Amino acid sequence: MWSDVSQYQWPQDLRNIIARLHTLNGTYFPANSRPLVYHEYEEHGPNIKASKYTPLGRVIEFKNHDNLARVFRGLNGHRLSDLRDYGPKGWGMLATEDAVVMVDNHDLQRGYAGDLNVTVTFYEPRLLKMTTAFMLAWPYAVPRVMSSYYWPRKLEVWDRYVDRNSDTGPPHDSGDRIVDVKRNPDLSCDTSQWICEHRWRPIYNMVRFRNIVGSEPVVQWWDNTNNQIAFSRGNKAFIAINNDVKSIEMTNSTGLPGGTYCDIISGGLIDGMCTGRTLTVDSEGTAHIFVDNTWEDPMIAFHINAKI
Repeated sequence: MWSDVSQYQWPQDLRNIIARLHTLNGTYFPANSRPLVYHEYEEHGPNIKASKYTPLGRVIEFKNHDNLARVFRGLNGHRLSDLRDYGPKGWGMLATEDAVVMVDNHDLQRGYAGDLNVTVTFYEPRLLKMTTAFMLAWPYAVPRVMSSYYWPRKLEVWDRYVDRNSDTGPPHDSGDRIVDVKRNPDLSCDTSQWICEHRWRPIYNMVRFRNIVGSEPVVQWWDNTNNQIAFSRGNKAFIAINNDVKSIEMTNSTGLPGGTYCDIISGGLIDGMCTGRTLTVDSEGTAHIFVDNTWEDPMIAFHINAKI
């Protein structure tokens, strides 16, 4: 359950509402399961703190989208190598058990919150896929993935960037009826109307990556002190991201068992066949990693369930 602008509601009132929620349907969830509650919250003054709402559920950590956008855009001197210690300490964010994170949402896309000149959205798909892949690969908070519809932005610069078309509604016919989503053979959508980021292969495969790694720690970190990074999640998965002006080519420990793996960014494992690139891990868990900076999606990722 999402509670909108919780900072304008007394915590005790929200507590009473949440207490009255029914348990989840036992047909689809374990017995006596409770809804996941999270709050949209922005600090307004010294007396309204997120700590007043975290006992009532998780809180959207808006600093996450801004932090990641600035890092992946290289703003303020940031580089991907800075992400080695990404989390509450040093980044001023909520504890992982209290937070929900995202790269963008409907408000951020339209400039109602954040900075349109900073926020990463579907208008920059390459950057969005890299930023989202990191968010899903990194063990911080509960991530949320955006799914959007298209509208023609009309950006103007006032005291900040604004979109004059920000109130454009979803795709509709001449009778103002919302039109159906048109799916492509690869499950993506007709992006002239519906964007469907959640159907982009690198994003939905990274959701699976996250579910597989669970609480495994970050190990085997590597970076080039600039905008190339790689790391493993325990002995279950590995990812390398290249946001640099040159290719990644190095040999690194992945922590995974030896074998040949299917890259889930460029393809997937279907009926035992890999539709994308492959990567070989030797008996010691080491692999030769190559990620071309000119690829459409300059990343590779694989996990134990993508072993061919």
